[in-house]
Amino acid sequence: MKYISTRGNSPAKTFTEILLGGLAPDGGLYLPEEYPQVTRDELDAWRDLSYADLAFAVLSKFATDIPADDLKAILDKTYTAEVYNKGRADSDFSQITPLRTLTPGVHLLELSNGPTLAFKDMAMQLLGNLFEYALAKQHQELNILGATSGDTGSAAEYAMRGKQGIRVFMLSPNGKMSAFQRAQMYSLQDPNIYNIAINGMFDDAQDMVKAVSNDHAYKAAHKIGTVNSINWGRVSAQIVYYFKGYFAATESNDEQVAFSVPSGNFGNICAGHIARMMGLPIGQLILATNENDVLDEFFRTGVYRPRGTAHTYQTSSPSMDISKASNFERFIFDLVGRDGAKVREFWANVDRAAGNADVAAFDIKGTAYWDNLPGFCFASGKSTHLDRLKTIRELWEEYGVMVDTHTADGLKVGLEQRRPGLPLVCLETALPAKFAETIQEALGREPERPASTVGLEDLPQRVTVMDADVAVLKAFITANVPV
Repeated sequence: MKYISTRGNSPAKTFTEILLGGLAPDGGLYLPEEYPQVTRDELDAWRDLSYADLAFAVLSKFATDIPADDLKAILDKTYTAEVYNKGRADSDFSQITPLRTLTPGVHLLELSNGPTLAFKDMAMQLLGNLFEYALAKQHQELNILGATSGDTGSAAEYAMRGKQGIRVFMLSPNGKMSAFQRAQMYSLQDPNIYNIAINGMFDDAQDMVKAVSNDHAYKAAHKIGTVNSINWGRVSAQIVYYFKGYFAATESNDEQVAFSVPSGNFGNICAGHIARMMGLPIGQLILATNENDVLDEFFRTGVYRPRGTAHTYQTSSPSMDISKASNFERFIFDLVGRDGAKVREFWANVDRAAGNADVAAFDIKGTAYWDNLPGFCFASGKSTHLDRLKTIRELWEEYGVMVDTHTADGLKVGLEQRRPGLPLVCLETALPAKFAETIQEALGREPERPASTVGLEDLPQRVTVMDADVAVLKAFITANVPV
């Protein structure tokens, strides 16, 4: 299988060729030339597979240049109960992603039992092992540059710490994450981990990562790669748990389900979109935003209007405090019939409108693209701080189940937007322990936390604070990369 850029001006490449690089040379994001299709016979055969075996069945369709035995060994190493046993005491860790039923037809897909207690572990643990495999084959080193609004950073650092030939430079918005999230990242003392707190919002950090990635000479000279969800390896790994969640929530492959997904950078729900395009019987993909409702506005009105740092709210679901969602470009590429020229036009407008909350980057209302949108089975909605407090309280009082703030957003919007008759599977985002301040506000009690995280915030922290200046970032990377 070959991969092409959403902007249409880069040569097709294989899975391992794009694995280490991130953005395509033309600034676009990689997608398969065409989505592999899953037959009914395959769905029937996959229904009772273990998570590692299901991951092998799905990813074999994408990573066609990795020998089957090698891919199987990597997946068996990644998805074990020993790795995914850091979450709730009552979880069935053998399932990797257990399904928790609240009421008949309403489920939570637990994705937060990995090392950093967030769904990002599901893809990042695999990416770390894939990187190590590819680098050893190519006798290369890699300097990972990433941006995080909360959970990506810690998941990447825990997946890459101690890996041979890999350094991680992780940008985060200074003071904008929860105390737990900051401590998870900044307390790491591994010499290959560099935390950089940017004076700004997540969008500033993400723009810096893209600017470095688009400096092709610097990127090549310093062997820069990425672990953000612009990396296709991340998205492909997340496709797997849609299949696992579907099988767990249904009794036969004749049924359809609705997935509700808390959404910031559009990576997680983009994986669901691709699973549906492959043939998984998803009846509805429900996108949940917080107060930063740029994506909800698009799906309701056809207007895409990133609002810039000055107009991005700091909320109690901070991993979704994003105005400009990178992976949205992948979906738009499909929506416009895989027309790279149209994507280039749209994203040139995105760049021109950057930071102006009153200017639409593009508007598809009244076009053929708007007419095509219902065929992609999306719905959307918005959740506020008061909404998530209410949802957290109701779940605790009715079911004795405690959820984090982002999952609360997903449940609130999912229950509002799902079509009658469809089972709802809400993708869990993180354990509540990562957002203790809001849990305390909602319930008047501290969330339980795994023993391994007790006292985490008291550990010494190591972080470099930096203004949102690409030249300063490049100088920092250069100073810490051996020549």
